[in-house]
Amino acid sequence: MNSRMLRGITTIAGFVALALPVQLAAQQQRYKLIDLGTFGGPNSFVNGPGVRDFSNAGTYVGDAETDIPDPFAPNCMSPDCLVGFPQKWSKGVVSALSSLPGVNLTSGATWISADGRFISGASDNGIPDPITGALTEGRGVFWTTDGQIHDLDTLEGGTESFAASVNSQGQVIGVSNNAIPDPFSMSGWGTQTRAVLWQNGTIQDIGTLGGPDAGVLAINERGQITGQSYTNSIPNATTGMPTVDPFLWEDGRMIDIGNLGGTIGITNASNNNGQVAGIMYLAGDVNFHPFSWIRAVLTDIGTFGGSTGEALRVSDSGFVVGRADFAGDFIHHAFVWKDGVMHDVGVVPGDLCTNGRAINSRGQAIGTSTDCMGTVEHMFLWENGSIHDLTAMILPGSDIKVFEAWDINDRGEIAAVGMLPNGDQHAVLLIPASASEIAAAGALGVSQPASHAMHIFVKDADNSLSSNRSRGMNLFLRVRREP
Repeated sequence: MNSRMLRGITTIAGFVALALPVQLAAQQQRYKLIDLGTFGGPNSFVNGPGVRDFSNAGTYVGDAETDIPDPFAPNCMSPDCLVGFPQKWSKGVVSALSSLPGVNLTSGATWISADGRFISGASDNGIPDPITGALTEGRGVFWTTDGQIHDLDTLEGGTESFAASVNSQGQVIGVSNNAIPDPFSMSGWGTQTRAVLWQNGTIQDIGTLGGPDAGVLAINERGQITGQSYTNSIPNATTGMPTVDPFLWEDGRMIDIGNLGGTIGITNASNNNGQVAGIMYLAGDVNFHPFSWIRAVLTDIGTFGGSTGEALRVSDSGFVVGRADFAGDFIHHAFVWKDGVMHDVGVVPGDLCTNGRAINSRGQAIGTSTDCMGTVEHMFLWENGSIHDLTAMILPGSDIKVFEAWDINDRGEIAAVGMLPNGDQHAVLLIPASASEIAAAGALGVSQPASHAMHIFVKDADNSLSSNRSRGMNLFLRVRREP
């Protein structure tokens, strides 16, 4: 299968256990850093944003490189042209999940179920693709608790599939191609991209909103599926592509969530109550706003007076997190929205902008605090109406620097990416520390000033339009391994 892994970069800064600034003095929570390492290669990666990396049961899944050269080099799926596998962490143990049978085939994870029992993703299968011309076909797969991999196959006539999400019942959703040519193929396969549900050993095309293609985001514990679909096959003058509306699918029926006057709507998040959040373009397809939809009510969340904003996650308790512009469209802040009330998360003192990445059901939100130009200065934690410097809450003892956090579960555990002194990236976990761990870390002394800024440039970190599969969909669909 043809693709290249596009990943969010992340890093960790040491925390000051002594001489805390006033902003942190009242805080009791600290985080210990767990470096998940690799499988012999230089890098490991966290999926995100908009992806469940950390189950509420405390199991994490991401991806890591081996030291095995990719047999399809230079058309590689990792920046280092190395074979990679999903990386699972549970109860302190890191393990590798397998790829489909074959020699040196790469696989990647995309989602872990809320209970941590199932993991979805994709794997090369080693067979050349006769439809797309890819060097090897990609298959949607899922792994069960025992680590066994299952090939989810494709629709009739198809050669490619991708599993996007899985719930605790083992229902897996994703996309598959078929053999029907499609100039507007959502996946870039050149044929129709169809949203599919795998359950009980069968694959089901769940249909569209009237157009040729549909893509999916997630499936919740009730079996409700969210995504987006073309509503027709007629390209719009503003975009050159057919209208795309978000949908909620349940009980065999695909519900059109609608739009805010534009021709593009993208689902970035959903929860177990059937609430959907994402972005919708306004009339003219220039500006876009965050939206929330639940029980047939579509709400324009709005902005802080600027032109654009986006919603990235929604918790089961109904908290929506994202970012929105102020007037002038240079300054933007993260927001937390619920029941019609929009809270400005603010910034870590000294910074200009923030970007909300994830939020849990306790209302704990995480994200980045930046200079508005793509330089990450700090990570933040927002809770109980206050923003805190998450970077300064990490216990000392590691030379890894964290500058992006992608997911937080309901236990308050955070999945992030750290940068080593040599520039390599490792997936890291930030786990709430116990009182004894905080005391022990304090005895080690200060590792770095709490005000230490990351000053790490992340391309398009502040101004890009987030997709619903920022890394996962890119993993196996968007950048093709062409011969």
